[in-house]
Amino acid sequence: MCEDNQTQVTQIRLIGFRGLYKYKTLLLIVFSLTYVFILSGNLLIILLVTTIDHLKIPMFFFVKHLSTADVLLTTSIVPMMLDIIFVEEGIVSFWGCITQLYCFGIFGSVQCFLIAVMSYDRYLAICHPLRYSSLMGPDLCLRLVIASWILVSVLISSEIFVVLQFNFCGFNYIDHFFCDFGPIVALATSDTSFFMLPDFFVSIFIVFFPFAFIIMTYFCIFLTVLKISSTYSRRKAYSTCSSHLITVCAFYGTLITVYLTPSEERTFNTKKYRALVYIVLTPLMNPIIYSLRNNEMKRAVKKMKGRVFRN
Repeated sequence: MCEDNQTQVTQIRLIGFRGLYKYKTLLLIVFSLTYVFILSGNLLIILLVTTIDHLKIPMFFFVKHLSTADVLLTTSIVPMMLDIIFVEEGIVSFWGCITQLYCFGIFGSVQCFLIAVMSYDRYLAICHPLRYSSLMGPDLCLRLVIASWILVSVLISSEIFVVLQFNFCGFNYIDHFFCDFGPIVALATSDTSFFMLPDFFVSIFIVFFPFAFIIMTYFCIFLTVLKISSTYSRRKAYSTCSSHLITVCAFYGTLITVYLTPSEERTFNTKKYRALVYIVLTPLMNPIIYSLRNNEMKRAVKKMKGRVFRN
């Protein structure tokens, strides 16, 4: 409960990019175009994988869900960010802020598990090629994706439940462009120390375990490729996982930069600008990685163009 001289927070004020608003027009143009590219690129992947027959394989099934998570993540943040830039401050209801926090947590975290599932797919394809079709069937692909969404939803829901136990009284300004966990917890007026331990374990489970699993699978892939005598076969094996490996480096590189830097460097101001990389750059890179570097996707684009022009 709030004290007598304090009022319960019902609205959250987001400061956004104060100090950069003299470049408001440029920021609006850049982020609007980036958002359009993110939507068009990822929606194109979803459309192609859904409609083109030769893309209906496990790897692209997982890519489609990764693109879906990218679209949902950016859509939950970027439109409001553009509004904050336009009016030079954002005002959102407390429950609207919690809703955005919940969506950000789920859509951002599920990508860790989807990328880990994709590494398992590459492991089976390279280390067990003869059994790949029987092991990675459509039913297993669907179960892995559903399990990823359910597991993340449960973990993030538990964190949101803990956050809602805090008191939020008086001060309601956040130096950020969206409702992130750190600024929201810092805004609480009650003791938040008990949040740190469960938050640490949830973060380890969401970030570290999938990353460790990815490293383990690629270690096995590397050992298997080393045993291949043919240079051409070895190069082909590397090429089958190159796009996914680039995605892993881009995703975890930005994630570590934003959320796992040393505590003395983690001011909200620096994290705010680093978060732009995670929220905007990574969803923008995935369509580029899987369209420009993948021959199957290029064939699918040409096939889609042929259908459009024939009609």
